[in-house]
Amino acid sequence: MVRYVYAFTEGGRDMADLLGGKGANLAEMTRMGLPVPPGFTVTTEACRAFLATGCEPKGLIREISDHLTVLEQAAGRRLGQPDDPLLLSVRSGARFSMPGMMETILDIGLTDESVLGLAKTSGNERFAWDSYRRLVQMFGSTVMGVDSALFENVMARLKEARGAVDDLGLAAGDLSELVEAYKELIRQETGEYFPQSPAEQLRRAVLAVFESWNGERARLYRRREHIPDDLGTAVNVQTMVFGNLGPDSGSGVAFTRDPATGHRGLYGDYLSNAQGEDVVAGIRNTVGLHELKHLNPEAYVQLRDHMGLLETHYRDLCDIEFTIERGRLWMLQTRVGKRTAEAAFAIAAELADEGLITSDEGLARVSGDGLARLMFPRFDTSTVGEALAHGIPASPGAAVGAAVFDSAEAVRRAAAGEKVVLVRQETTPDDLPGMVAAQAVLTSRGGKTSHAAVVARGMGKVCVCGAEEISVDPQGRRFTVGETTIEEGTVISVDGSEGAVYPGAAPLVDSAVMRYFETGDVSPGVVGAVARAMRQADGVRRLGVRANADTPEDAARARRFGAEGIGLCRTEHMFLGDRRQLVEAMILARTDAERERSLEALLPLQRHDFVGILEAMDGLPVTIRLLDPPLHEFLPDRTDLAVRIAAAEAHGDRPDPHDAELLDAVNRMHEENPMLGLRGVRLGLVAPGLVAMQVRAIAEAVAERKRAGGDPTAEIMVPLIDTVEELRLVREEVEQVLAEVSTATGIPVECPVGTMIELPRAALTADRIAEEAEFFSFGTNDLTQTTWGFSRDDVEAAFFSAYLDKGIFKVSPFETIDRDGVGRLVEIAVAEGRAARPDLKIGVCGEHGGDPESVHFFHTAGLDYVSCSPFRVPVARLEAGRAALPATDGSDSR
Repeated sequence: MVRYVYAFTEGGRDMADLLGGKGANLAEMTRMGLPVPPGFTVTTEACRAFLATGCEPKGLIREISDHLTVLEQAAGRRLGQPDDPLLLSVRSGARFSMPGMMETILDIGLTDESVLGLAKTSGNERFAWDSYRRLVQMFGSTVMGVDSALFENVMARLKEARGAVDDLGLAAGDLSELVEAYKELIRQETGEYFPQSPAEQLRRAVLAVFESWNGERARLYRRREHIPDDLGTAVNVQTMVFGNLGPDSGSGVAFTRDPATGHRGLYGDYLSNAQGEDVVAGIRNTVGLHELKHLNPEAYVQLRDHMGLLETHYRDLCDIEFTIERGRLWMLQTRVGKRTAEAAFAIAAELADEGLITSDEGLARVSGDGLARLMFPRFDTSTVGEALAHGIPASPGAAVGAAVFDSAEAVRRAAAGEKVVLVRQETTPDDLPGMVAAQAVLTSRGGKTSHAAVVARGMGKVCVCGAEEISVDPQGRRFTVGETTIEEGTVISVDGSEGAVYPGAAPLVDSAVMRYFETGDVSPGVVGAVARAMRQADGVRRLGVRANADTPEDAARARRFGAEGIGLCRTEHMFLGDRRQLVEAMILARTDAERERSLEALLPLQRHDFVGILEAMDGLPVTIRLLDPPLHEFLPDRTDLAVRIAAAEAHGDRPDPHDAELLDAVNRMHEENPMLGLRGVRLGLVAPGLVAMQVRAIAEAVAERKRAGGDPTAEIMVPLIDTVEELRLVREEVEQVLAEVSTATGIPVECPVGTMIELPRAALTADRIAEEAEFFSFGTNDLTQTTWGFSRDDVEAAFFSAYLDKGIFKVSPFETIDRDGVGRLVEIAVAEGRAARPDLKIGVCGEHGGDPESVHFFHTAGLDYVSCSPFRVPVARLEAGRAALPATDGSDSR
């Protein structure tokens, strides 16, 4: 028979899955001999059974009754006993901390009769009626579904009538009157009377806490924190202790270290003559924990000693709730406390120095997400007013600049020394110069993997995408939000960490951690703690970490950030800007001779780029991907061309012949879905000379660097392979060009040839493709698109939010790898590829390469390296180290 209830004396911290975090820790403190009010825990299994059927599990009420009897016998009082009632609290307690997301009901057992007994035995009539009004209010809103605002309105009217500033200004008679008003409100709103049976109160309270697991705020919190929906919550039933018995009583929340900075010491808040809910509700101003030293020195010393014991026992920052009842200290809760990213690194380093944890354990307690937050500048949120708009936090950080609405204006103003924010409906490759010039990018469309987001992250630019409240008017050079209009040149502030946009210039706080990665200089405090964690991660990680970089500047920055090579150098980015005309000429060429002239003009430019990149990464591998996008992306927009031609004809003018030629070419190459059309290896096989030109530029760059005494290591990657025959044909052409350059220069040029695995068929035929490929690199962006049947630029705005709300997605598959689908293809390709070629080198160069959770998957899947944008390299290094650690003790500060 399944057991659903455990006394605090029967559990321990290792039973958090069954008893929830709060119940397990209450049991642990009980075992440690700390002053914990007696109680019992109803398990998460009972909650899951209730949620599955809508009915309480068979035998649950009997088990609760049996444990209640034990409590009553120990206390010498019965639940709701008329002359001297035992009262209970009923609190939620999930496996992972979800503060404030689920329900709590205090003072269970009070009735119209027992409140009189409580007043008599306590000698404090006001306390008794204050406790009763709390129960009626909590029970009415939580269990019976009455809008909590209605109770607050009744309270507000009574305080106004009595001239009271807060609830302490209400006398016993006032609170008695308030109870009657609350009960009448419940009757009016529900048609029910407030229950006068203590047993019914307890039963309904337990089931209400179960139901709160699926409440809106709890579901939203779980989505944000990536907590599974199927865990359920435990319920803790505990003997009440009272902080609202008078000035010698009170409640508080304490931390064993500062959760904001990690500094050692006692931190927290205390509120005299209050129950615990009052402290967090903010109904009255609290005092600092140090004031307790003067208010109740004995309790303060006991609390300090208990906190020290708990931190040593849990070997971490502890978050504690306590109550003092007429001078006696009671410990109501402890948990591993939440903390800022700065505090996480500082605490991990200090605990390791103190010998409480090992260096590996310290590494396990920090995260790549936290490191990313520390690397980017932040706004001083204490001075920031209400946000103008909200969007998707696509690339973290904070930036201030004048709003501009096209790339050319961004470049012009930036060249004049002005800081700008590029505002677009969405960006295209043509916006790249403006994105480079801007401090931040703001779009009204798109998501975390839109063009704006991907490019901005790669450059370390702040970016907020999909701010749908914003209506962008590029022609009018303005955007509007409701009644507010932001004209071009108006200064705005963009918070890429929170996805918020503010009017005016919000003050920025520089990142000392970023300066450390740029310069290597270690300063005391959080920078030293970060440096320590990075050394530990680099010492234990198996996965290599490379960067996605397309310019010598990005390559040099990536190396400073610790990249061990370049995992993806995109050649198409070298075809933009002034070179676009040469690409247009190549596309428009009508003869082989015209095409060859265009390619010959591009070759030295690409060679120069490769020389710079190979020099910046001297001695480290540089994986260069041959041209991937369809050629039409290098031509003007089809609609723009048609409009220009139509406008000229409407004015009786002869259209520009070049526009007509371009439109003809665009029409010829038009595809309904170009991302599934003529691109990648397909383009290389049907566009004569394109592969040879790029390979020749690479080979000549390698030869030039060798001639200069360098140690270049170029790798050639063929994109969008579907079948081994495609790769075999391209490889033959590559090897021929390499041989020609070796002969012409007299310098042996050898470049490994590999491929991107970005299509399901390639993953499923990896054993055959490995016959021709010396390395694989997973392009997980396209592999996710083609596996799911998504076009990411379309679907994120179309239905991703609905899928997240409905629980179909826990997180976007473009943000964190889909282990069951895309991840399974990766595992198949790794296993079959290495079966065919045991020395096959395998990496990943999609956006997932810098995602902390995905890095752990790639470690487990057996990849050799991950590659990500330069600014994500430290994050990937840290997470690769954490992925290599053995399983931890299970502590979790979520």
